[in-house]
Amino acid sequence: MALFAFDNSYARLPEQFHTRMAPTPVAAPDWIALNEGLAEEMALDADALRDAPDVFAGNRIPEGAEPLAQLYAGHQFGGWSPQLGDGRAILLGEHVAAGRRWDVQLKGSGPTPYSRMGDGRAALGPVLREYIVSEAMHALGIPTTRALAAVTTGEKVLRQEGPLPGAILTRVAASHIRVGTFQVFASRDDTEALRILLDHAIARHCPGADGAMGLLRHVMERQAGLVARWMGLGFVHGVMNTDNMTISGETIDYGPCAFMEAYHPDTVFSSIDQFGRYAWKNQPDVALWNLAQLATALLPLMGDREAAVAEATEVLEGFRDLYAAAWTEVLSAKIGVPDMNLGHELLDIMAEQGRDFTNTFRALATTPDRLRDGGRMDNWLDRWTACEPDDAAMRSANPAVIPRNHRVEEAIAAAYEGDFQPFHDLHAILRDPWTETDANAPYREPASPEQAVTRTFCGT
Repeated sequence: MALFAFDNSYARLPEQFHTRMAPTPVAAPDWIALNEGLAEEMALDADALRDAPDVFAGNRIPEGAEPLAQLYAGHQFGGWSPQLGDGRAILLGEHVAAGRRWDVQLKGSGPTPYSRMGDGRAALGPVLREYIVSEAMHALGIPTTRALAAVTTGEKVLRQEGPLPGAILTRVAASHIRVGTFQVFASRDDTEALRILLDHAIARHCPGADGAMGLLRHVMERQAGLVARWMGLGFVHGVMNTDNMTISGETIDYGPCAFMEAYHPDTVFSSIDQFGRYAWKNQPDVALWNLAQLATALLPLMGDREAAVAEATEVLEGFRDLYAAAWTEVLSAKIGVPDMNLGHELLDIMAEQGRDFTNTFRALATTPDRLRDGGRMDNWLDRWTACEPDDAAMRSANPAVIPRNHRVEEAIAAAYEGDFQPFHDLHAILRDPWTETDANAPYREPASPEQAVTRTFCGT
């Protein structure tokens, strides 16, 4: 019996879209985790999956798979990289069930022609980080790629800090088509490939969309809502390159991501973001910049260039209104009243006083008197209370627990010592982020100065 019901539409695209190749086998695959909830959602047999760690390590190709590495390009921190692609990932295929289609990809599965002299492998830490944070984002209601499985490889990978245990993540996504997938063919003046990709993306993500301009509108709407929801969680993606913006509107790539504790709009975590390009406050502007790169890539498919530039510019000018509407919805729910002046004033107070982002909003929803300070916050709370805030809206918008950076790092550090229990405990806690319990009380506490994580790193 087949593990997956594969129907591989991307593999049927012309050869310039990908390189067909199998994952590189590993020495001794062993389980870290199988996401049985996601397996059930995908109509997969969890028992059969659990008997097949070799499949999730790339040692055995499952029936119906057509493994390949995808080609794309992208702007990385604003600089153009003409060829990127899956340098350490292999798309096994597209699983179809319950009226949905999921990409099933192995991440850390060995070198490909796009590895740029890398080993194509993943260390244990980045695999655990992506598993924890992507599944937490799903529980928080944020569109995201998912983690179906994680296995160890029985091999070491060499990184700057020395040899580290290797691991492979099985990532599931609506697709792995990125802004950079369009950019690579536009940069090569391959209009035919662009047209094929456009038709494929529309059929997969927005059937009925009116050509290139329709796709642009669709992606823009999805990204405006996605980034607003990131902002409402204090989430800093950290690497919003065009190769990390999906056409589907899912969050992808959890390398240097992190959640703010003490609120400040200039917060940056990524060790390679030296100038704050991807700071929390800049994420909406970066999303628009990335969308402009998508529009530029699509211009050859829009007819007369001068008219197309004018129309695409007009479409892009609508992003700020879309984002403003999405952010208004998010922030209004977080404070329980549709008053953006009150919302922005609260953020100003939080920045001034260094208040914890998650705990401040949660207290507002549950025990607002805990926030009183005998000063500016008291004045704000009195005016806010007079507006009769919606408690139910606030409780559903303000989680009790998030994947705090120090907790993620603790789980990773323990796993490097062979203890995976902190990883499993943290994952279990984050599956229900909305309820305050005795079990999650320690996970709601901000980091002490000694525990604080101020820099995060890419997984390569």
